[in-house]
Amino acid sequence: MKQQLHGRFCLLLKLLDPHPTILHFNTLIRAYSSLFPYLQCFYLYSQILRRSLAPVANSFTFLFIACANLRDPSSAHMIHAQFSKLGFNRDVYASTALIDTYAKLGLLRSATTAFDEMDDGAKGVPTWNCLLTAYARNGHLEEASRLFFEMPSRNVISWTALISGFTQNGKYGEALELYSEMERIPNLKPNAVTIASILPSCANLGALNTGRRIEAYARENGFIGNRFVGAALLDLYARCGVIEKAMELFREMGGAATDLCSLNSMMMGLAVHGRCEEAIGLFNQMQRKGTSPDDVTFVAAILACTHGRMVETGWKLFNSMERSFSIAPKLEHFGCMVDLLGRAGLLQQAYHLISAMPMNPDSVVWGALLGACSFHGNVELGKKAAEALFFLEPHNPGNYVLLSNIYADAGMWDRVSELRRSMRRSLSVTKAAGHSLIEEGSRIHKFIVEDRSHPRSKEIFAVLDYLFQEDDDDDDDDEIQLFLYS
Repeated sequence: MKQQLHGRFCLLLKLLDPHPTILHFNTLIRAYSSLFPYLQCFYLYSQILRRSLAPVANSFTFLFIACANLRDPSSAHMIHAQFSKLGFNRDVYASTALIDTYAKLGLLRSATTAFDEMDDGAKGVPTWNCLLTAYARNGHLEEASRLFFEMPSRNVISWTALISGFTQNGKYGEALELYSEMERIPNLKPNAVTIASILPSCANLGALNTGRRIEAYARENGFIGNRFVGAALLDLYARCGVIEKAMELFREMGGAATDLCSLNSMMMGLAVHGRCEEAIGLFNQMQRKGTSPDDVTFVAAILACTHGRMVETGWKLFNSMERSFSIAPKLEHFGCMVDLLGRAGLLQQAYHLISAMPMNPDSVVWGALLGACSFHGNVELGKKAAEALFFLEPHNPGNYVLLSNIYADAGMWDRVSELRRSMRRSLSVTKAAGHSLIEEGSRIHKFIVEDRSHPRSKEIFAVLDYLFQEDDDDDDDDEIQLFLYS
């Protein structure tokens, strides 16, 4: 199809010759910027110069798009130089396209330079959003936040860009806090992309009530048919253990005939919550419906086998990846298989699988073996797994604790003492404090044992004091309610 279009464009250019105008060239550049071969855009631009035609700002808008599609930084810099030389920096559309091109190429410094070259009056909200999105997507959240608060005005895309950046980089609490702030702004309504961006934060924080409230908003505004919103909602309920609700939503979305992302989320939810046969049944059903699995599908399927102790089925799935579906197993698949074999007590098989891996095993793979050795009391393989983990994660105290427990269960107290001395003396390993997350309203509160950093800690400890009192008369209950809901 693209070759046919290319042929038609070439024919059109010949028909326009010998007197094509800048409008004709721009029309062809625009077409080639989204079709292969993108290099044709630069040939057309060279023809503009050769014919002594004057390029316009719109010419560069689509040249920059071609540079982004080519993934070619040198072309972007070259066209940028021409753009600046001709004085088109004031054009908001072309300048925004330039910033977007640098952002897609990962050249954040060049994107910032292009942004700074623009007159402040020419910087519209789309221009600010472009640079903000670039920083957020690349994990530069501090700079993204600074840009967000410096913006003269913001729209729903601005808020969504930063919320998405927080979610993608594991700052779930910050994402939820920003979303709550967005909700309080009059006449600013989250769109489907906003909803799809915030729901994964709810899922990771276990903020089920907030997620339900967001689902109600999505249904009211017709977003529930959006496949990204649907998949994010399904993942929320599956992760939070409301598996029946997840199944209900899955059926509403079309069941096994829905998109692969939703299928994977449903399989993963079923697997994690012990409904392993249903997960494998869904795997078989999706193939009957003509949907081909991807690498994530196999992670979910093998994970189901792990929780269901289905070793033979797990091996069949693992071996079928490359043979039947041309999917090379990744670290995640080896990690799942090692976990499956380890839980079943097949520690030697697990170790041989690690030894035969075509890539270097990571901490997840070795961690699965160490956990299995701790459960089954295998000192020899446990020591090998722990030594690999000490190299990969020298400051993770959990690995030292597991090996120490293996030694202790085997009665090897001299090894326990030696390991603890090693931790204190040379590695400065300290165990991270455990914490709890509590959802209240639309906020998530974090608590550590004896933690008094919470702004309402005095009230919280006062309530706890009441709760621990032996006198449970009605008057005290009323007073507790007053503390809890004030």
